[in-house]
Amino acid sequence: MIEIPGDTLEGGGQIVRTTLALSALTGKPVTITKIRENRPNPGLQPQHFVAVKALAAVCDAATEGVAVGSRRLMFTPRGHNAGSYRFDVGTAGSIPLILEALMPAAAFAQGRLAFELTGGTDVRWSPSIDYLKLIQLPIIHEMGYDATIEVRQRGHYPKGGGRVSATINPPGLLKALHMLERGELTGIEGVSHCVKLPSHVAQRQANAAREKLTAAGFNSANIATETYPPDHNPQFAPGSGITLRAKFSNGAVLGSDSLGERGKLAEAVGAEAASKLIMELSSGAPLDRHMGDIIIPYLAVAEGKSEIQISEITTHTLTNIKVAETLTGASFHVEGGLHQPGTIRVDGIALKG
Repeated sequence: MIEIPGDTLEGGGQIVRTTLALSALTGKPVTITKIRENRPNPGLQPQHFVAVKALAAVCDAATEGVAVGSRRLMFTPRGHNAGSYRFDVGTAGSIPLILEALMPAAAFAQGRLAFELTGGTDVRWSPSIDYLKLIQLPIIHEMGYDATIEVRQRGHYPKGGGRVSATINPPGLLKALHMLERGELTGIEGVSHCVKLPSHVAQRQANAAREKLTAAGFNSANIATETYPPDHNPQFAPGSGITLRAKFSNGAVLGSDSLGERGKLAEAVGAEAASKLIMELSSGAPLDRHMGDIIIPYLAVAEGKSEIQISEITTHTLTNIKVAETLTGASFHVEGGLHQPGTIRVDGIALKG
């Protein structure tokens, strides 16, 4: 039984997600202690609870301590199941963060996996669901990962109610990823949405993002708008957001997003997302700061030597590396300082399904 202290480095829910995903992949039982120990609301929260339940179903795991508020969890995987599953967070807990736990583990299932998830699609402290669709999926597709994500309904804080369908065809073996450079910029695109708000909110977000990008020398951003009218289902909370991506000729993708909130002008939301993307573009790296930590579990179990350059080494990146090394035995080499651009190299363990 491997013990992972939940207060290591970043010390948040990411440790739970990465630890359990790699436990499911490798078949190694784990105990996580001090879960979110230093957070204002320590222990498992609803989205962590659902992620654990979902992973347990996928790998037929025996568990102890699976309850909202639990600060200690035991997880013993016993297989790699296929099939269809439905899970409801019951709040606006993040669906993208649940998928961040499920997707690495699903790589070596015994057959096709389909998930129907209900919760928050666009919420604070989480990548947007469009970030997973537009940025994460194309990058892991380069490693041989085959998945689709469809947004059936947006869900915002505090009511949630968003619905997402995800389908994964396990590759059985992931290829190494080589992204030390990015090719020519082929385009910038994105999605701006609003729910139970006037349709001009989504359009203003998109316009502000285009104006900011144009002023920085990036013209012709193609930003689609997605709107749900003010009289939309009364069970859902109003909300808005925008996700942008820059695409390059060698398959590299950089992303950014921004979320609307009460009192925040639509123009500020759009400009914020554009400013984030401009900052990512100025780094010269082919992967953004968020992919720098999301990609770590995939690199650890892939076949061959992966080499990537990321726009910023964050505590999330270092946390995922620490957990991945402990559970897989892979040895990562990081060049660059915290909060600086950096290069990550690792010889994957070539795990097979």
